[in-house]
Amino acid sequence: MKLNYYNYLLQEVDVDFNPEFIQRLLAKLNWSVICEAITQLDATKDIELPENLTDEVKEDEDMLRKIHHVLLEVEVIEGKLICPETGREFPINKGIPNMLLNDEEV
Repeated sequence: MKLNYYNYLLQEVDVDFNPEFIQRLLAKLNWSVICEAITQLDATKDIELPENLTDEVKEDEDMLRKIHHVLLEVEVIEGKLICPETGREFPINKGIPNMLLNDEEV
């Protein structure tokens, strides 16, 4: 499910860089969704990631550092995630999105 960020507050934190961790994580991610999401956030919209996740990208330390920053060092603290298909809003408070269904949705 694709969600869009709206009216958000970001926080950047320092996290130790571990290239092996990032490489293992990449195998579990939907790369196109990550690329689309970073264009929505002010702190990451200037970071250019390749359209396709190739073996060369997975071995490029500079690229792994950019991916590390996007995935681990930028946190959405407050705001909303909005489903573009349904318009359903999910509030984010203290960095935690509330994705529970309302009583009428169960």
